Amino acid sequence: MRELKVDLGERSYPIYIGSDLLEQAGEYVQKHGISLKSPLLIITDEKIAPHYLGKLITSLETAGYSVESAVVPSGETSKSLKVYEEMMTCAIEAKLDRSSAVLALGGGVVGDLAGFVAATYMRGIKFVQIPTTILAHDSSVGGKVAINHPLAKNMIGAFHQPELVLYDVNTLMTLPNREVSAGLAEMVKHGLIKDASFAHWCEEHAEELLSLDKDALGYGLLKGCAIKADIVSQDEQENGIRAILNLGHTIGHAIEAIAGYGEFLHGEAIAIGMVGSAKLGVMRGADSSLYEDTKRMLTVLGLPTSLPKHLDTEHILSAMMHDKKFREGHMVFIIPTAIGEVTIAKDVRVEDVRQVLEELKMEV
Repeated sequence: MRELKVDLGERSYPIYIGSDLLEQAGEYVQKHGISLKSPLLIITDEKIAPHYLGKLITSLETAGYSVESAVVPSGETSKSLKVYEEMMTCAIEAKLDRSSAVLALGGGVVGDLAGFVAATYMRGIKFVQIPTTILAHDSSVGGKVAINHPLAKNMIGAFHQPELVLYDVNTLMTLPNREVSAGLAEMVKHGLIKDASFAHWCEEHAEELLSLDKDALGYGLLKGCAIKADIVSQDEQENGIRAILNLGHTIGHAIEAIAGYGEFLHGEAIAIGMVGSAKLGVMRGADSSLYEDTKRMLTVLGLPTSLPKHLDTEHILSAMMHDKKFREGHMVFIIPTAIGEVTIAKDVRVEDVRQVLEELKMEV
């Protein structure tokens, strides 16, 4: 079992990564101060529930907790105002109080939704992240929780740190191949922004990662979480350096929004966005190898690197205008300058982004 700490003073919390942690969830939750006297609410989705919900409930009840659960549809569409209202109803009906906690059992969608419920129920109660996807090694760390608006992704949200992150790698063994690749997009992203050797390690160990080798996964998840934890510890509410974690997200979020939060998995959209960001980096003076290396690293992990021609360029640009990273009339992009190095550019011209989007449609 590997352990990391997100250092945020009084809001610091641990990340546990290992096998068979789900069976020990009750002990970990109690160890970190979740009251036995107040009910808990588990939020999960319809794909995860049959595999792991019963195991989690058993562990918590064995430790003495009273537990209620709510199951939402799988996919990005559950990060909606409608589903959020339904979860708040569940919390009220379960008689959650100020000492209760919400447990997020699932991937990034469940973590964002459950975290936002916890952040807003009674003006904020505790919550625990129990990620079950590779993608969620990114989203479960750092306390950014949100739901989507039809016009923009993650526009309605909060910063609300978990009490702990409990990452049982056994839950990854049932992931479909496509979701494995999508999750690895965020893993290699951490290398692309801050650790070139880790980015190259992801490429060199692509076969092991794609086949869910536990040793490779354990190391990759630990390294990815450690990079993110270090950045979040420096800048909890994204007033500075934390923004670099958004590499690929300006284009990626816009793709997700106009495609209806269904055509692309989050990691797939971010992969296309990272190729686009690499193109912008080359346009702004970086060596052409930056684009070539980025594309190759993502391709070997089974990720898309081109933009489907049916997605309208102007619609994508319009969606970017609604993104939180659009400020004072300019697009804010995280631009790579080399593998493992990025800069925050606040002066990116719309014309350059339009050119990049058109070039992404011509990728082979």
